[in-house]
Amino acid sequence: MKLKLSIGLAAIAAALFATGKPEPAEKEVTASWYGEKYRGKPTASGELFDPDKLTAAHKTLPFGTKVRCQLGSSRFVVVTINDRGPFIKGRELDLSKEAFSRLASCEAGLLKIKMTVLKLR
Repeated sequence: MKLKLSIGLAAIAAALFATGKPEPAEKEVTASWYGEKYRGKPTASGELFDPDKLTAAHKTLPFGTKVRCQLGSSRFVVVTINDRGPFIKGRELDLSKEAFSRLASCEAGLLKIKMTVLKLR
């Protein structure tokens, strides 16, 4: 039952967020982070979430897409999209705790970053 529900929710989410519009290669976005609360839980891609890995959630980018997240001129991290979200208005990327912490302290909560799609899957 749980698996059927997960598959059904994933299909609904894909239908809602598949716009058919290509993402710009580079743009400024607001990023947030998520961590321990979700450790070991399945992501929308089916992978188990690990806050210590360099991953992120995005509403429409294909799973496996590599994205460079840059803060200022010298701090950056490359993440792999493996989940859907964030689902809070105004936020476009939800970084794993490790990815966020490589850019700034997690106490910041939100960051304005430059997001560059490196490799679409």
